[in-house]
Amino acid sequence: MLGVLGKPNVGKTTFFNAATLLSAQVGNYPFTTVTPNMGIANVRVPCVCKEMGVTDNPSNSSCIDGNRLIPIRLVDVAGLVSGASKGRGLGNKFLDEIRQADALIHIVDASGSSDEEGQSCPPGSHDPVSDLEFVEQEFDAWIYGILQKDWPYIARSAESGTRKLTAALAEKLSGLKIGEHEINASISELDLSKDQPNRWSKDDLFKFCRQLREISKPSLVVANKIDIGSSRDNLKMLRETGREVVPCAAEAEVMLRRASEKGLIKYLPGDGHFEMSSNMTGEQEKALSLVRDKILKEFGSTGVQEAINSAYFKLLKNIVVYPVEDEKNLTDKKGRVLPDAYLVPLGSTVKQLAYRVHTDLGESILYAIDAKKGTRLGVDAVLNDGDVVKIVSTAKRT
Repeated sequence: MLGVLGKPNVGKTTFFNAATLLSAQVGNYPFTTVTPNMGIANVRVPCVCKEMGVTDNPSNSSCIDGNRLIPIRLVDVAGLVSGASKGRGLGNKFLDEIRQADALIHIVDASGSSDEEGQSCPPGSHDPVSDLEFVEQEFDAWIYGILQKDWPYIARSAESGTRKLTAALAEKLSGLKIGEHEINASISELDLSKDQPNRWSKDDLFKFCRQLREISKPSLVVANKIDIGSSRDNLKMLRETGREVVPCAAEAEVMLRRASEKGLIKYLPGDGHFEMSSNMTGEQEKALSLVRDKILKEFGSTGVQEAINSAYFKLLKNIVVYPVEDEKNLTDKKGRVLPDAYLVPLGSTVKQLAYRVHTDLGESILYAIDAKKGTRLGVDAVLNDGDVVKIVSTAKRT
């Protein structure tokens, strides 16, 4: 799941609507979003059907003109203001709603036309880099607040040998989908002591929380409102921070997707172009031409699909694999060709894929067959992007 966050009035909900085609409430004032919006967006990848020379009929996803669209969950939460970790604004309500996200899409107003509180101001008068930093600091402070209260007990338990430090921290942070692997990595990165956590200073603990957020909730920056003139210089400044930054015009994506729904244009999310029909008014043609000339031609896309893809492939380092029941015909038991496409982490094994498909399959797997090469794969064989595999097991599946 991806979480969409940022300060109020930067276009978070517009981005959410553009990605999901839902109609969540949008407004040019802070806290338009009070309860979280949940929706389904898609990761877009070239489908393996063309490589295999078949016409597919997907089950868990869809395929349009050789592009596989794989559903993912998206949550858009209320805007974050300075002091949220201490309850200001919608405070911890925001933070609680995003705890289960695997990665974060951080929306900033690249035009600088909204101040720290989300109130409108002249374009170019506010620095979006400062917004980026305070939102991250509030997230870090929230994690710090969770740990700080029980830290003396956790540290004493670890030093006395009553409980391993990483296990105690993992239990405390389990609601945030943070496990021992991320905790160990954060401690090692900062060269902190696992045996003597009582020697950690408050600054050490805060740095640990920041490192933990960076590892467990990787984020990319979406520089929204890129079509406003003041955004160009701010985009450069955002990129100079060293973060992954995607220029974006979420309102333009909403316009294109709505026009596509009505049959006015032929457009697939992520495309850098579209085809107009003759069945539109002069005003519609003018608006769409402006999007084409000022956004698509300059930036290559509106940025919405690029942001979602970047989150899954650059941040989370996923690949796409296609399990089948019949490696010759590339079908499942119902005869559907290339029915399923799964997003799995880079480095996943055949056995891990089997468990992902079905627990019984994982527990009874014998081996797999690479449908492209016709070769046998052991249970510990590492999968590659675009693999089509038949999993052979002793399980009887209906």
